[in-house]
Amino acid sequence: MDTVIIMIKLLENGEYRLIETRQQTKILMLDGKNIFAWLHATNIGEFLVSSHTKHIADQMLALGKYRLYEVKDETTLSDLIHLELLVGNGEWQGYLLPTGLPNEAKKRNRIIPTKEIITKTTH
Repeated sequence: MDTVIIMIKLLENGEYRLIETRQQTKILMLDGKNIFAWLHATNIGEFLVSSHTKHIADQMLALGKYRLYEVKDETTLSDLIHLELLVGNGEWQGYLLPTGLPNEAKKRNRIIPTKEIITKTTH
């Protein structure tokens, strides 16, 4: 009999800020150190781009807690990296990151909204 290991691994958690600049560019900041421009390309979808630029907020869109998970062999969840943002009132918004967060080697990665939520909401 084969043993199947179901894995949901918490990779990171902390605080996030989502701002918008005067040029209407959304900027996602994770713990104030990982900074990504959140862009939309017609016929492609949304993607994050690694940024090392100082961004000035024209307006604050959201702030709260985030969690980054790696999922493997879970029957109800996609085998991908999952990013969850606390959006208020105990509710989390999930995103799939097919190739993870952008980094020095791969500066641009897709981000896909999903209803797959790992963090359980308690009211």
